[in-house]
Amino acid sequence: METKPFQFANNTPLSLSPNFILPEENRPILSEVFSSASIPTIDLNNHDIDDLVSKISQACEKYGFFQIINHGVPKELCQRVLAVVTEFFQLPPEERAQFLTTDHSKLVKVFNYFQKVEGQGKVLMWGETFTHPWHPTEDFTHFLPKNPPQYREIGTLMDRLLSLMSQGLGLEKDCLKRKIGERPAIYTQANYYPPCPDPELTMGLPAHNDISTLVVLLQMEGVSGLQVVIDGKWVPVEPVPDAFVVNIADQMQVLSNGRYKSVLHRAVTNNRLARLSLPMFYAPNNDTVIGPIEDLIDDVHPPMYRNYSYKEYMDEFYRQEGARRRVKEAFELQH
Repeated sequence: METKPFQFANNTPLSLSPNFILPEENRPILSEVFSSASIPTIDLNNHDIDDLVSKISQACEKYGFFQIINHGVPKELCQRVLAVVTEFFQLPPEERAQFLTTDHSKLVKVFNYFQKVEGQGKVLMWGETFTHPWHPTEDFTHFLPKNPPQYREIGTLMDRLLSLMSQGLGLEKDCLKRKIGERPAIYTQANYYPPCPDPELTMGLPAHNDISTLVVLLQMEGVSGLQVVIDGKWVPVEPVPDAFVVNIADQMQVLSNGRYKSVLHRAVTNNRLARLSLPMFYAPNNDTVIGPIEDLIDDVHPPMYRNYSYKEYMDEFYRQEGARRRVKEAFELQH
């Protein structure tokens, strides 16, 4: 099946063609979303460091997701980022197509997520994704309508979150950052979901766990779509003004020996408004060895995972492409 950029008509796809329609058992049941529950919102401008560490560690252990406010990243920067990325997705399809690829080794690329369905082949998700390294490349800055901002403020925020999470595990402040290793892979991904004629028939992103260590997500305000599993139910993560969503990814669950949770989440669509999200990922480089941190292992808490290189993890990730991935589970130890 040939993949093409979304064809927009006044920024709206013309129809929900068959290659986007999921079989009934894979479709979201939007009426069963549990709207009365929510993930915590944590104020980082909390001068009681013990209380802040406690709140973050509880959120990491119970939900794997939380939102942060007063995070120190200027509102103007966030708005500028969203404006630049929106302009990119509004470029003509033939201009976006020069970055379209199925080669995930390319650093700057446009691609479509999909699910493999028996007897149906690949079913495309209702969205388009653009990803690039944290500091945009020369080609990238030449291509966009205006230079995208640098993300130094986000890098500082990532370091602070890792420090707070380390303390929540009873570790030295820099422990998690040291374990993730030198030369971390830091990249951002823009997910664009056009209005969908029938949101019950397709998905923006299927249920998945993130593969990196830590994710900080900027959501467009006023448009819901992100949902997470809490106590076995799908719960919406409503955009909070001037907030970032933070979520634990697989490498953090392994490093914490299962204490911090990498949980299932998905993106659903709606038939009225386009939605844009901008996750920023912090991951080990391919040579880094990941495994439960030694100080978190004892007779009561034996290691839940074996050690592996991040390249080994990524090889398993691509081997499971198109399926409901269970990557970290491939490295679990049996006791």
